Amino acid sequence: MTLITDLKSAQTTAPILEVLAERWSPRSYTDEVIDEEKLASALEAARWSPSAGNSQPWRFIVARRGTPAFEKVAASLMGFNQVWAPTASVLLVGLYTELRDQQGNLRPTPVYDLGQAMAHLSVQAHHDGLHVHQMTGFVGDELAAAFDLPADVKPFVVAAVGTVGSPDDLDQALAERERQPRTRLALDDIVLVNE
Repeated sequence: MTLITDLKSAQTTAPILEVLAERWSPRSYTDEVIDEEKLASALEAARWSPSAGNSQPWRFIVARRGTPAFEKVAASLMGFNQVWAPTASVLLVGLYTELRDQQGNLRPTPVYDLGQAMAHLSVQAHHDGLHVHQMTGFVGDELAAAFDLPADVKPFVVAAVGTVGSPDDLDQALAERERQPRTRLALDDIVLVNE
């Protein structure tokens, strides 16, 4: 039997780490309770990601299915994310703390640093058998209010985390999307200069 995970392995033009080739973002999750050790490892990987000036501006809200925190995060989701994302074991919010330079101007690096932390989290989770689907389809102001966040802590991404399920558990439109092969632009399209 061919598993959906087998169909999602990236067809690369140069060798990459297997965990990177196999990482993908499902919309179907099982009802398994999250493995707490694996979740802790994913968060630890995020903690050890690099940041500008070692500022470590990332913050996380970890909301397990069945908790009030999970309901708050799920309520902030928009569009079709409301349909599939709450089936995951965990909804994790990636936030960044605003940082200012010596002149009081906002620094652009916290969002980049959060992105690196989320990438590290995703790769570690996949290595340990979990899947992560990051999304920006949520209402950040509602989420910030629901958790009474300080004004300088900004929600930027919500990630569904759990064990991948069957596309058959999704409605037809989402199941079709789930079965589509992964695609990426060619290297020639993304490398602007390569001398």
